[in-house]
Amino acid sequence: MLVSVEDGVAVRVQGDPDHPPTHGALCTKVARYTERTYHPDRLLHPLRRVGPKGSGQFAKIGWNEALAQITARLRDIAARDPQAILPYSYAGTMGRVQGDSMSARFFHRLGASLLDRTICASAGGAALNATYGSRVGMHVEHYRDSKLILIWGSNSIASNLHFWSFAQAAKRNGAKLVCIDPRRTETADKCHQHIALLPGTDGALALGLIHQLIEHDWLDLDYIERYTDDWPRLRERAGAWTAERTAAVCGIGADEVRGLARDYATIRPAAIRLNYGMQRVHGGGSAVRLIAALPCLIGAWRDPAGGLLLSSSGFAPIEHAALERPDLMPTPRPRVINMSTIGDDLLRPSSADFGPRIEALIVYNSNPVAVAPQSTKVAAGFAREDLFTVVLEQFQTDSADYADIVLPATTQLEHFDVHSSYGHTYVLVNEPAIAPLGETRPNTAVFRELAARMGFTEPCFRDDDVTIGAQAFGSHVEFPRLRREGWVRLALPQAPFAAGGFPTPNGRAPFAPAGLGVADFVAPYESRQSAPELAQRYPLAMISPPARHFLNSTFVNVRSLRSIEGEPLLEIHPQDAEARGLRDGVIVRTFNDRGEYRCRVSITDRARPGVVVGLGVWWRKFGVAGTNTNELTSQRLTDIGRAPTFYDCLVEVAAL
Repeated sequence: MLVSVEDGVAVRVQGDPDHPPTHGALCTKVARYTERTYHPDRLLHPLRRVGPKGSGQFAKIGWNEALAQITARLRDIAARDPQAILPYSYAGTMGRVQGDSMSARFFHRLGASLLDRTICASAGGAALNATYGSRVGMHVEHYRDSKLILIWGSNSIASNLHFWSFAQAAKRNGAKLVCIDPRRTETADKCHQHIALLPGTDGALALGLIHQLIEHDWLDLDYIERYTDDWPRLRERAGAWTAERTAAVCGIGADEVRGLARDYATIRPAAIRLNYGMQRVHGGGSAVRLIAALPCLIGAWRDPAGGLLLSSSGFAPIEHAALERPDLMPTPRPRVINMSTIGDDLLRPSSADFGPRIEALIVYNSNPVAVAPQSTKVAAGFAREDLFTVVLEQFQTDSADYADIVLPATTQLEHFDVHSSYGHTYVLVNEPAIAPLGETRPNTAVFRELAARMGFTEPCFRDDDVTIGAQAFGSHVEFPRLRREGWVRLALPQAPFAAGGFPTPNGRAPFAPAGLGVADFVAPYESRQSAPELAQRYPLAMISPPARHFLNSTFVNVRSLRSIEGEPLLEIHPQDAEARGLRDGVIVRTFNDRGEYRCRVSITDRARPGVVVGLGVWWRKFGVAGTNTNELTSQRLTDIGRAPTFYDCLVEVAAL
């Protein structure tokens, strides 16, 4: 991203036309980054709560007073049990410096509880680790040369614009694009075919495709023999998944299964762009494992424009130990809290199994009250009067409303950072373009100061941000060159797995790795097939993908983007609306045993019959009744990866 600055003010951001994966383009959201940076509601000074928790009532205080209060409370709690202190963070700032470097060092040295950061992609990540040995895949640029692209669980126009530009180039060159998604997204509109399967049935579809590959002898047996393990066990597993059985489970036609398999086997090179939506269900990890097997079975990896990409983050040579310093932790290691179950965990009392009650919560790079599942419980936990909460933020989010102390944070334009990627194979430097506004400070400065006040004397707490940035890549990346040029391509083969060479112990892709066995279809927790009694009361499956102009909750308060989205909507198919006597545009209540969510209904065939789409992730305070779709989602976890199951959710919809 290139930033134009006039008299110390950032006036425009634009993509770098010389950067191959992004080639000068920015998505609609990031193109508004100056509007976000200079937003009139930007937090510019430390704040202390003066009203009830959740009221958002604060008074301005100085940095010295804020840090003194935080230090005193943390020191008091840590003297009893530092595990009663929990950091909560994710990807609000995705850089390696402002993400988890100085903050991780601080909490490790303190002996605080560890956070299992699962909320986005850990099921898919665990699946790639099991099948390929790491989170690795195709180079995104090579999709322009593919002749068949399966866009599976991704609204790429909204969330993966740079890939989409390569897919469009492939389409202009004669490629066929197929979108696999329960919702008819904007991406599906632009593809040749849309397969609208039921939520949580992607693993069944993958097994059905494997069955067809076997039945029609569409396999690359040489690739399978040379570069994979456990093929007989996967072949046996797929044997029962006829087109008819697959279609019945997925809610699609048997001919769709047969035709998709035929295309995938016979149109070369064939590529899959998998995304994270389809892994946010009970069987999400198993589904990714099965889909990841597909390019191995037809030898798609032999061509640079064939294969699969879910995440390329495993290619990045990140020196995690140097950044985070896990050696600072006490022995035994502190307990681990899953960020996806924060609603339950904040409400748990002390116990032998759980450990001490959470007494302090330090939130940065995240907005859990809006984004974590079953938000009624999350909000109730944040509302505890005995919970000391500090939030580092750029705006007064739903989570900041519950804080005791709010510390104003810098944006990407105001601090130094380095980045790797999960969508391409380059590393990048983030030089500050402007001075921090007001009294805002980078995350690193805050945790560096807290460490000093807590009396932590290890030299690593004196590292400046540029030093940390160099530590992130170690000797793998020439740091002066990175700073000079802005980005560096990782030295990787064009077709990384043309002859195997997966980052597994033997270089082969296992279909039944130790401890997991061969993957199978794992039914959703909540569906007509797996929970018929529950489905009697709540017959509609709800998915809640981000609205096109939001990045989870990050850009919800940018007025130009919110004006485009208008207001929270629930999409419902005309059949389902008619059965409930609903009229387009009215406020409805969507509910299940976990809660109730009110918003305006949109009657549209973008939603398939039996599925409703709650477009998110809106801040709760912008909702009709102060809630969002996460009022309805559950804290149940995926089969592997300990990830949330946001899209595994049965509901009913009724008029008010």
